[in-house]
Amino acid sequence: MEDWTTENVEHWLKTKLRIPSNVAQNLYVQGTTGAGLASFKKQDLIELGVPPAQALQIVRQVEKFRRSEPSAATEDHLETQTVSADSGFHSERLSVLQEETDVYEEHISESFQKQLQIKPFLQMKRPVSMMRSFDKSNVPVFYTEHHFLPAVVGPSNLLEPVHEYQLLPDSEEVSQKEALFEFTNEMFCFAASCMNSRTNGTIHFGVKDKPSEEHGQIIGHKISSRSLYSEAFELNVSKYFDQKHKTSARTCIRPPVFIQVQSEDGTASDKCVIEVDVIPLYSETLESVFYTIFNIPSTEKHHSKSECLFVREGSRKVNILSDSNPRVLQDKIKDIDEKVKHWASARRAAEQRHEPPPSCENQGQRLKQLITRGQDALSNSIQVFVVTDKCHSTQLEHMDFLKELNLFAVLDFDPESAKDGTCHFYRKDRVANLHFPHMYSTQDSTSVIAKLNLFKQTSWIFCNGQAGEEGDLEKPLTPGEWLKKRSGDITNMVSFLCSSDLLPKHGLLVIIILHSAVTDISSPILETFCALYRSLKGMDNMLCLCKDATVFSHWKNLVERWCEEDITNKCIHSLSFQEISSTIKTLKEPQTRASRRFLPSTGSSSVQLEKKDEEMMPDLEILCENECENTEIETKKSYEEFKKNIEEDFYRGGQVSWWNFYLSEQPGSLPFIKRDRYTELHRIICPVQSHMSPCVIVSLFHHPGCGGTTLAMHILWSLKNKFRCAVVKNQIVTNKDIALQVRKLLTYGKQDQSGSTPVLLLTDNWYDVEDLRQCIINTASDGHHPNKVLVLILNCERTPFPDEASRNCYNPNVCISAKLSPKEKDLFCKKYEELKKSHDKPDTFYAFMIMKNDFSKDYISDLVNNILKDLDVGSKQGRLLGFLALLNTYVHDSYMSLSLCEELMEIRNPLWRKETLEDKMNPYSILLKTFDVEEHGTYQAVRLLHQMIAENCLKVFKEHKVSLSDITFDLLNYEIIYKTCMGKDFLTQFIHSMLVTRSRREQGDDKNTLFSPLIEDIQKEEGVDKVNEVLERAVKRFDRSATLPQALARHMCLNEKDFDSALKWALDAQSKRSNSYIADTVGQVYKSHLKKIIEDSKEQSPESLDECLNLASKAASAFRDSQELAKKDEHDPLDLHFRKVRKYYNISGYLGETEVIIMLLDFITGFPIFPASDRHERDKLLQVLRGNQPVSMLGNYKDSGVDAIVKVLKDHGRFLVSLKPRLKETFTFFEDYFTYLRPRHVPFTKETVDERNKRRISELFKKYIKLFSCSEEEKLTEKKINPKLSLHQEIDDHRCDLEMMQADSFAGILQSLSHRNERKKENILEKWKFIFGNSRSRFPSTSDTVNYILANIVLHSVEPKSCLLKRYEDLVTLLKDALQQEGTRSNMSELYYLCMLLMWPSKDQPLKNFTDITTYIASAKRSFSKRFGFVFPSRSAIAHFFLGKSNGLKRIVSKAKLDQILQESKSSDRIRNLWHSGSAWSDSIIQEKLLRVKGHTVNGDIYVTYGTNTKIMIRSAFRGDIRSGSSHEEVSFYIGFTLEGPVAYGVEYEN
Repeated sequence: MEDWTTENVEHWLKTKLRIPSNVAQNLYVQGTTGAGLASFKKQDLIELGVPPAQALQIVRQVEKFRRSEPSAATEDHLETQTVSADSGFHSERLSVLQEETDVYEEHISESFQKQLQIKPFLQMKRPVSMMRSFDKSNVPVFYTEHHFLPAVVGPSNLLEPVHEYQLLPDSEEVSQKEALFEFTNEMFCFAASCMNSRTNGTIHFGVKDKPSEEHGQIIGHKISSRSLYSEAFELNVSKYFDQKHKTSARTCIRPPVFIQVQSEDGTASDKCVIEVDVIPLYSETLESVFYTIFNIPSTEKHHSKSECLFVREGSRKVNILSDSNPRVLQDKIKDIDEKVKHWASARRAAEQRHEPPPSCENQGQRLKQLITRGQDALSNSIQVFVVTDKCHSTQLEHMDFLKELNLFAVLDFDPESAKDGTCHFYRKDRVANLHFPHMYSTQDSTSVIAKLNLFKQTSWIFCNGQAGEEGDLEKPLTPGEWLKKRSGDITNMVSFLCSSDLLPKHGLLVIIILHSAVTDISSPILETFCALYRSLKGMDNMLCLCKDATVFSHWKNLVERWCEEDITNKCIHSLSFQEISSTIKTLKEPQTRASRRFLPSTGSSSVQLEKKDEEMMPDLEILCENECENTEIETKKSYEEFKKNIEEDFYRGGQVSWWNFYLSEQPGSLPFIKRDRYTELHRIICPVQSHMSPCVIVSLFHHPGCGGTTLAMHILWSLKNKFRCAVVKNQIVTNKDIALQVRKLLTYGKQDQSGSTPVLLLTDNWYDVEDLRQCIINTASDGHHPNKVLVLILNCERTPFPDEASRNCYNPNVCISAKLSPKEKDLFCKKYEELKKSHDKPDTFYAFMIMKNDFSKDYISDLVNNILKDLDVGSKQGRLLGFLALLNTYVHDSYMSLSLCEELMEIRNPLWRKETLEDKMNPYSILLKTFDVEEHGTYQAVRLLHQMIAENCLKVFKEHKVSLSDITFDLLNYEIIYKTCMGKDFLTQFIHSMLVTRSRREQGDDKNTLFSPLIEDIQKEEGVDKVNEVLERAVKRFDRSATLPQALARHMCLNEKDFDSALKWALDAQSKRSNSYIADTVGQVYKSHLKKIIEDSKEQSPESLDECLNLASKAASAFRDSQELAKKDEHDPLDLHFRKVRKYYNISGYLGETEVIIMLLDFITGFPIFPASDRHERDKLLQVLRGNQPVSMLGNYKDSGVDAIVKVLKDHGRFLVSLKPRLKETFTFFEDYFTYLRPRHVPFTKETVDERNKRRISELFKKYIKLFSCSEEEKLTEKKINPKLSLHQEIDDHRCDLEMMQADSFAGILQSLSHRNERKKENILEKWKFIFGNSRSRFPSTSDTVNYILANIVLHSVEPKSCLLKRYEDLVTLLKDALQQEGTRSNMSELYYLCMLLMWPSKDQPLKNFTDITTYIASAKRSFSKRFGFVFPSRSAIAHFFLGKSNGLKRIVSKAKLDQILQESKSSDRIRNLWHSGSAWSDSIIQEKLLRVKGHTVNGDIYVTYGTNTKIMIRSAFRGDIRSGSSHEEVSFYIGFTLEGPVAYGVEYEN
């Protein structure tokens, strides 16, 4: 029984014991051999999953069987007796057993499969390692420590090797010499037994040999020097064999083979198994008998020697000469010669019968079909997944085909792969990011794609951890631990990677590479295969590459038991990896790029761009000097077809490629059409010396679809030898990431930047190009040459008004419109004639024809009507066209993924491309364009050729009585769109945006709209009821969106005046996402309801007043909520508008509250509740509203109607009294907001939101003043009544006057700098002087003090000789008194701002007066940040004053004064551009007025030092002014003063 195999055990259990099949199968799967079964006890079997009853039955039957077995001596005798009769088969019993054993292949029963899923074999015993192939010394194989080799058995035939296991003494217990002695003794002992018995054999050193449960367990030996063992073999052959047999022994005994032993977790150990093969070929051994001389250990100093004669008896070796009985020994010696002759004869016969296994001649062809899916070549668009185990070092060079594939992810089970395995080999030439499975366990696919750089760079995933890691999620595990702790992560990761919204199934290929046999059903790699099998729903996308037939056989059997599927046709096993590698490399599509690519460098030199380095800049499409030259495609027969397809693709509406420019330069071709603006744009860019900044923006404004991007790429092509040119190909990458990649491109191949070649970077409609410029300057600028251009950004910007945008833009720019000049028309006509010669139907190149016909609307209308004349709008074709037409009309750059379009058209087998979208959409496919998308994934998408075509398609649908709402309903109701598919996230955002995103002039649209253009068109064409239906359906579809119910609320409010429904939807939106915009919508609903009631109030009643007051109170509360939420805004993730635009602070809550209060006050003060003659009574109400009198003074009146109104007013008294303070608070906020802060990025090409808000606030302030200020007539009347007005009343009157002049606050006084009326400034100072001088307290309030000081500074800036002015020294004294009162922890930024203006050190004044300046600057920064920190992302502090060259107040130079001087010679637009571009600091007028201060940089910060101890840090106004690298440099600059602190402008490096 000990010699039984797993098949023997399974057969015996099922046929003899009638054990259920699933139990027997379970033991078979777990590798139960006869030796194991004989050693098991009842509890062992129960732990292996055997029910108790059957476990007891098996134990007893095993005991019974063993008692019935013949004794060992008898068995040995029988085996010896049969040797001569069975032609080399040593064991009759074993032979009979093998004849009875059928190849038993039975599928796992359903109940057992359920058991497999519930118990994934966590109790596995005896994991088996596959033996090295016999007589293959260089076969790449590993053994795993504590795994098992099969139990040793006697010879089955003479060619199948027998095996013997030995453990050498522990190196710690014996010397190396003794270990070598033991090794040679056992090796030659075993070899002699095999040579005499004429059987092949292998002895394994490092494997347990005891007949117990651990028999065959791999332990391994620590070998200090492998060469010592090899030398011991060579040196001792002659010592053990006779001289005449020495040559034969050397030939038959192979040198030792050392097999690496790895730990159970897959990491390498320092142990190995030593194996020696013996092959007694008949030609070498003939009929010889091989006696050996063996050293016998002795207690004496020298070993004694003894002659031995070893043969094989069963699984053992036996020394014939060891018998102590002389008679028996003599008989054995006589008998051995005859036996050897029989064995030799059997050996010769066996060698003659042996045939090599038949070769699989079709495996190469099968590999080609599987990897190309029946096509001629492996498409570059196919994303490849690889699953692999540990690769032997000798095989790594044959893994080079991986570098040729478009590897998406590699699932590697070798923990040491990054150290010296496949990963290390791959990363020598390609980029791969090292990941772990748990990093993919998330529901947010977008964040995972961005974080892990999926699609951009290969992901190398260590599925069994990485050697050297200690964390639970990253360290290597044994198979049992892996199943418990990591299989769940693998399942989640595979589910994520194989989901159809990440990759289309037809664009995915999974290659499983097996270097070693998978023998254990609990193997992690098998578990991963099953996860892939489930996720991909079968093997259609899979291909297995097995090292050899043995690996394949084990793999095939395991997979069949798991999946009940024969994978033979999906496996390659007879080809070597060298053959596989070469075959795959021949199947690649011809390369359309040169194998060696070059970038321009200094001095007309070039530098080679390595592929790995290019992959490190994944978001840039780099244009090389030799682009399109010397490519593989040019050497192929398909080149002509390739050229034709390139032209057709472009002229039909595809994105222009570099090949279009290259082909137009070839002999016989017309040059690529140069637009009229080409020369002007080229002249702006070149020469680079004309630019005075490290990073320059050049803008190209153009109508959509008029060739603007093509013109820009044409410029790049023509300058590819002067610039390092690149295109930003990912529209959602961050500016910081782009800047880092631009820096790498700029510095590539350079030790320093001193002679760098500038980068020309093309961006297309970039949402924040100014911030990109600043990021590039901050990252790439070296600071040594601040006026030398390093990067030039060419930004294409689509706009409906390119001419206007060009005029208003401060950057150098050009514009092109959808109108051709006569010259351009002529060029298009010539090109058309050329196309007619080389293409069959150039009239179908519709993008080209639209331009040739000068964007004629009639041409496009006729074209679309002609093509769609037979369209069935209700068909699948009509539906898809309708979807695309709607999206492409109302959402710029929208598309649908190709895989979704194929699903909509019910294309059944896209995997093998037997049916295409073009076929199914014919004849309308001529209007469609397929292109690649590289945003959160690389996939193919579909759109209509041109937006004007999309618009005309919608007109055709309308003619067929299919309205916009019909298509929109269909789009919202079609479930397939919203299931998992490629690009689903972007498509749902397109649909959502189409419904909610309004047109905004500040974002480049042609007008401002209340709703999205689609909703407005539906309202115009179909009415408000249809809008209501569409939006309600959209709310149900996008049930987590907050902006859709918000839009519905606005529609119900503005269009239908249904304020109850509007409020319901606004509150619904607020429950889904609470931000300032939605809170503002709630307030707007209340405000609109209030406005409607006021407008409709023909008779003002107490009831209407009460309702108005309630609504106003609720509206004001909602707007206050909006004000608070604006400080921590979050936007709807489905809203594309907020994904693209720069963040800005939402002030609509302040504006809404102000409008509501002014509206309410107009309504209340307009109530004719008092007789016209009773002016005193009417003034009581105004006094209450002004806060001068309590509400209770509104007494009872004889008129009951008046009493009712007064009662309502009293009931809302608290709210009424709060109105004026709230208005004052909001107007103060606006003053501070617009005076102290400016937008970080001002789009001068468009009307800004700030400008519109300022106008509206100015109108509201006038109404506020009208309501709450006393007229001069009222003041005179009051003086007549009370000629002895108190001082307090006079001060109040002056404050009211200042409020009317908007000069009652620090910000208001700063605003007066821009006023031309000098008398007004004097008036402001006079009134503040009166207030300050007549303060009743000993110390005036700090706010009055700082306002008075600032009023002096402002007046001095325009009228320095005014007698009203205080001396500089007096102002400093007042300031110090205020500082003494407030300290340095106050929130009054204005106080510390004045410290900077008045107490800034100068070199000709005593330094002791200014020693605390650094403390005041720190206080200014702290207080300003506390007050305005929430608006910093969108706005920055304004410098109203600069440091001049004089002393005292004269050295405080206002920006308004500088603007006034500049206006004498320049226009206002020109002045604005000067400041924004930084050119103003080079203007002689500015240089004459301002003081250039010298300082130094430390770790990227600027410092100026006064005296020995006063060191002031000054923030640079532009990040790019200070180079990176933390270099200590001497600099000079101008100082501007903001409320946040001093700022450096015009920084120049002194050296």
